[in-house]
Amino acid sequence: MTTTIIGVSLENRLEKALEFQKIVTDFGCEIKTRVGLHSSDGGVCSNKGIVLLEVSGDAELLTLELSKDWEIQTMVFE
Repeated sequence: MTTTIIGVSLENRLEKALEFQKIVTDFGCEIKTRVGLHSSDGGVCSNKGIVLLEVSGDAELLTLELSKDWEIQTMVFE
């Protein structure tokens, strides 16, 4: 089975969180792992972040959907 790691750069994390969440919810069965990273200082969260998604099977449709609004990088493991 193919595993794809998708890294998504969220430059406007606070404004786009709901839109991003809807997309990953729609692809919930294909996403095995989701890790969100952002810096936080003194209780204030950064508006920039990175989300890593581990996707099993074909990730082409999810990659296409995410790349419409965000910068992404992918790695495929066979």
